[in-house]
Amino acid sequence: MGAGAESCQHPRAVRRDPLMTISCRRQLALAALLAFATAGLSGSFAKADGEAKLLAPGGTLRVGIYPGSPTSMVTDAAGKPHGLAYDLGGELAKRLGVGVDYVRFQRVADIVAAIHDSQVDFTVTNATPARASEVSFSQPVLAIELGYLVPANSPVGKIEDIDKPGVKIGVTKGSTSERTLPAKFKNATIVPAESVKVAIGMFDRGEIDLYATNKPTLFEMSDQMPGGRILDGNWGLEHMAIAIPRGREDALPLLNRFVTEEQSSGALDTIQQQAGLRGATKARRE
Repeated sequence: MGAGAESCQHPRAVRRDPLMTISCRRQLALAALLAFATAGLSGSFAKADGEAKLLAPGGTLRVGIYPGSPTSMVTDAAGKPHGLAYDLGGELAKRLGVGVDYVRFQRVADIVAAIHDSQVDFTVTNATPARASEVSFSQPVLAIELGYLVPANSPVGKIEDIDKPGVKIGVTKGSTSERTLPAKFKNATIVPAESVKVAIGMFDRGEIDLYATNKPTLFEMSDQMPGGRILDGNWGLEHMAIAIPRGREDALPLLNRFVTEEQSSGALDTIQQQAGLRGATKARRE
């Protein structure tokens, strides 16, 4: 065996012995296959390493979150955090083989600004055209209904009751709601709130009559407001997607595969259930 292997390195010896030629061919073919496989694995590892460096250049995936919304981060009864951005960020970090650092902000607009400045590497948020000029987005993860929350005994019983003088609509400062609703309502007043938590106190003080944002957040708010309810219908959809800093678009194919796998495997459904995310529908690709 050792002599045959050694002889394969000498063409003259191969020509002298036809049987050895067959043996050598097999050895050379096996060696070629091993070399190809090794090169393929090496290339895959190099690609994965390159994607990790692109998405998490500091060696840790910095995930932007804000408390109070299951699309970002909420805490369950046992004190364990869950959420679309929180859990997807953690899962992606595992795939990349890097650590995860959760960076807290007061509202989503602050996270988008931090991603624009490359101070944060990842979040999940509404992929609006305005935000797409600041950050890069993956394909849609899921769609979420937008709605209105009213407190107990509110005179606003349906959407048609909203656009009247004196009605105060609360929105999160810097949100899609703040940019969109002034054109929709000509008589009601739009009142920005610093955060969802602040907005609940504004209800108590009579500073707002209803609140407009995505329904998962509204459900979380209503759980803290006895008698609070979400009006029937919606005023649009948010298309939630992964946001990363501009200039890292080479990583988008990886992110899109990641999103598809999370959707098809049922992992996304589990994340929604753990976060108590209500008011979501399946994403539709454009």
